[in-house]
Amino acid sequence: MTPPSASVASAVPTRRPAAAQAHVAIRDLVYSYGRTEVLHGIDMDFAAGEVTAIIGPSGCGKSTLIKAVNRIAEVTSEVTVQGSVTVGDFDVYGPDVDLVELRRRVGMVFQRPNPFPKSIFDNVVFGPRLHGMTDRARLSEIVERSLRQAALWDEVCDRLHTNALQLSGGQQQRLCIARALAVEPDVVLMDEPCSALDPIATTRIEELIHELKSQYTIAIVTHNMQQAARVSDSTAFLYLGKLVEVDRTERIFTAPGCKETEDYVTGRFG
Repeated sequence: MTPPSASVASAVPTRRPAAAQAHVAIRDLVYSYGRTEVLHGIDMDFAAGEVTAIIGPSGCGKSTLIKAVNRIAEVTSEVTVQGSVTVGDFDVYGPDVDLVELRRRVGMVFQRPNPFPKSIFDNVVFGPRLHGMTDRARLSEIVERSLRQAALWDEVCDRLHTNALQLSGGQQQRLCIARALAVEPDVVLMDEPCSALDPIATTRIEELIHELKSQYTIAIVTHNMQQAARVSDSTAFLYLGKLVEVDRTERIFTAPGCKETEDYVTGRFG
């Protein structure tokens, strides 16, 4: 079929109650790489205390959308942005934005695990050290809290000073999640975090996402329709850089409001 044309409990206490979280508001976002416009007027929210899944065929702008929230694409590309993105009351594209502070507030987990070639301990404390934390006892507390939140502590607590590259792929991805959590972000963005993992590791990451949403605002890009249905509260469908539809996940998968969405989630294209 021709694709249619488009018309979004541990010993160490957890960090803060869900009520303190910031939600993400994206308004009229137009995002371009050089002269190529990739996102066309996106208008949606990532709700606090929930998981928002972003689905759509390859090249539709899913990864660009979440990268726009912490401005990570600017590290390697020339970008132009119109519209606004806010994280709570923090204007992501406001004048004089401190990008280090922005990326503390908005953590990112990438498609493939990318631990640093350092010890497990040094991976987790990389962010806190970058922000000036030097107290060894406090750093140790952060490591335990973060690894517990990432459901990894029990597996690595007796080898914190071994090289992180010795971990399995699933463990490495959970370590990267712990590294993101160590700086106590408001928002956690995940760009296909399970695409390189086996089914068992994928299940553990999905369970972890479910546990973390009570403390963080989470957005996940995924090509896996079943995964989106399992882990998210809301789902956004993107096509050709446009937001076709965003709604509660159950509705998106059972009674979508747009035919384009129905065709995609039922496998008629994409």
